[in-house]
Amino acid sequence: MSNTPTADALDAELQALQPQHIELINESMNHAGYFEGKESHFKLTVVSEAFEGKRLVARHQLVYELVNALLTSQGGHVHALAIHAYTPTEWQGQSPTSPLCAGQNKV
Repeated sequence: MSNTPTADALDAELQALQPQHIELINESMNHAGYFEGKESHFKLTVVSEAFEGKRLVARHQLVYELVNALLTSQGGHVHALAIHAYTPTEWQGQSPTSPLCAGQNKV
């Protein structure tokens, strides 16, 4: 059994985008209420041709459509998902830093 079932489920759903690159980082430890093994806050960097011709909002909507069942609003465990979605021609290896969590960061 995996130690990261939520991250694994997110990754599985995102494969529908046929990503050329995908990086999913669990940032839960930077937020209030963290405990060992918590999977609630993620940063996603994804590169896919599926984003060609789409504005940022449409890219995010596409990602949220895929992972909707995993969000806390739908009974899942994902409280926050920072999405950085690029086309292959846009992506230059960047992965922006995540914002602080309302002053609750433990770092």
